Amino acid sequence: MQPGSEIAMQAAGANETTQAPLVDAHILIVDDDAQLRQLVSKMLRTQGYRATAVAGGREMLEMLRATPVELIILDVMMPGASGLELCRHVRQSSSVPILMLTAKSEETDRVLGLEMGADDYLTKPFGSRELLARIRALLRRATVTPNLVKPPSGTKYTFEGWIVDTLRRELINPDGVVVDLSTGEYDLLLAFVEAPQRVLTREQLLDMARNRTSAPGFDRSIDVQMSRLRRRMGGEDAEGIIKTIRGAGYMFVPDVTRL
Repeated sequence: MQPGSEIAMQAAGANETTQAPLVDAHILIVDDDAQLRQLVSKMLRTQGYRATAVAGGREMLEMLRATPVELIILDVMMPGASGLELCRHVRQSSSVPILMLTAKSEETDRVLGLEMGADDYLTKPFGSRELLARIRALLRRATVTPNLVKPPSGTKYTFEGWIVDTLRRELINPDGVVVDLSTGEYDLLLAFVEAPQRVLTREQLLDMARNRTSAPGFDRSIDVQMSRLRRRMGGEDAEGIIKTIRGAGYMFVPDVTRL
């Protein structure tokens, strides 16, 4: 941590934030810089959030065992366990949104954090408005996914003769043939069958799929994944199943039955 420019920007931006309705979400701030912890905590409380700030990994894990949190703001560069190690540890048992903070700006560092399970990345120095915007976006996405997490083993979904078998992670076509899907394609399809006849934005679909996959090669272009999935399901015929909603996203059209 290098207190200074980022602290000054936080302080300068703190008075520019727009008051939001009380939301009561509990946000955990993990950073070894006491001044930054104090500034971010104060700013979040003025916006209606509950904020708890701790200095490192041991305190963070104790807090997570003691009380639920809706979002973690986690610094990368800390003594002892790094933010990346802590992020990976949290992801073993929780899908709580994680926003990483770092003084590094290299793309490789951001990608590594995302592959460890982080949901977003913010490079220091940053302003309060940007921090709040990212927090609100992550919390909005989190409200979409709690009921859309990976279903229990053995669940099956059926639509128009197709079957999605979540135990085997298979898609079976109406002729009884297993369709070969990549991890990304399968997770995207599962997001659809769990939210049928509902318009889902690309961002929502990406978050739903990312919550299920640990594959580092997951293609982050939803449009590319969509094209591949439709091709696996019959090309042009599949466009009647997964409909593009211009300017909004996609919708899974058929009725879906859970077996």
